[in-house]
Amino acid sequence: MQERGYCDVEVITTGCIVAPKGFKAGTTYCGIKIAKDSLDLGIIFSEYPATGAALFTTNQIYAAPVGLSRKIVQGGRIRAFIINSGNANACTGEQGYKDAGEMLRIAAKCLKISEDELLVASTGIIGRTLPMDKIAAGIKAAAASLGNATEHGNAMARAIMTTDTKQKDIAVRLKINNKDVTIGGITKGAGMIAPNLATMLCFLTTDVSMPTSLLNECLRKSTESSFNRITIDGHMSTNDTIAIIANGASGINISANNTDLQVFQQGLDYVTNYLAKAIVMDGEGATKFVQIDVVGARLRSDAVKIARSIADSPLVKTALNGEDPNWGRIVSAAGYAGVELDETKTSLYINDILIFAKGMPTQCDLTTLSTSMKGRNITIRLELGQGDGKDTVWTCDLSHEYVTINAEYHT
Repeated sequence: MQERGYCDVEVITTGCIVAPKGFKAGTTYCGIKIAKDSLDLGIIFSEYPATGAALFTTNQIYAAPVGLSRKIVQGGRIRAFIINSGNANACTGEQGYKDAGEMLRIAAKCLKISEDELLVASTGIIGRTLPMDKIAAGIKAAAASLGNATEHGNAMARAIMTTDTKQKDIAVRLKINNKDVTIGGITKGAGMIAPNLATMLCFLTTDVSMPTSLLNECLRKSTESSFNRITIDGHMSTNDTIAIIANGASGINISANNTDLQVFQQGLDYVTNYLAKAIVMDGEGATKFVQIDVVGARLRSDAVKIARSIADSPLVKTALNGEDPNWGRIVSAAGYAGVELDETKTSLYINDILIFAKGMPTQCDLTTLSTSMKGRNITIRLELGQGDGKDTVWTCDLSHEYVTINAEYHT
């Protein structure tokens, strides 16, 4: 399968996180979540020593596992992730850090690796301490169940879910120096989604070998064009984490400034773009997937600001839910983005239909436009006529169901 802008890749849709060579996953239900038929704890493990990189929430209020993992990842030698869902371990004070540290200690002992080769992550309700007796038993159970079969990978994708309605995972296989290289990923997120990073957990595995500094650069580039381009409700989380392990099991070593690096970056971008869009498609209560393209800005940064302003507008999002081509809400959201605009040069398209041109509404067929908006996908294109700057943000509509889900999501 090939998409524009990407190298040739073979897409893998099952068992994705363990698709790269040398990786295993183990999961369990340990009692954090109420639903007993769900999974709430998992481990991703490299059988070989590996390098790792990670990025975290930019929220100044951040969870204990984020604070702890930030320090550990600086060492650059990561072999495993330990993740629980159902409890964020955020705003839990010193006890939260002790509990996150205890998760690392138990997992390291079970996996027979050093504690500084593990990253810990949590997701769920904020403000509750972890039930460590349940988690301790869960870590041991997950470690005992490690495997690299398809069902192990699928279960891992489900174990990190909270309000998600479906698992989100993908892997791609590509050729570098005539050898197979694989990149796998899982993510979770449906609400509290805003750029930098966007609210989610994302874990990536690959069987290439790469220096830590270069792996970190690749991850930053890929995140900037994917997870930092999505928003559901403009609310940034305390637990955002995206992390990658590279274990070299494919026999391919990637260094800077060569074509191998370019191919790997394109493969990684394919994975992160797919996963970022999957979060938006599964947004809480979402019925529409919305792509917002802003072109003709003076600077790319201006285009991003305007696209985000439109994407985060509750009035725009509710109009899209009602399948109403309310262009006034869109252009006014662009106008308060803090970027200098010239109304007489500004034009707006919805689903490729010109609805606002050079500062004035057009005589377009509103019936045709309304009919086109009944589909799942909506594209908004704003042309500013000021320069070559452009960018894209992905979002969704705001529905009654979103309100219901979050009104009933109690602490």
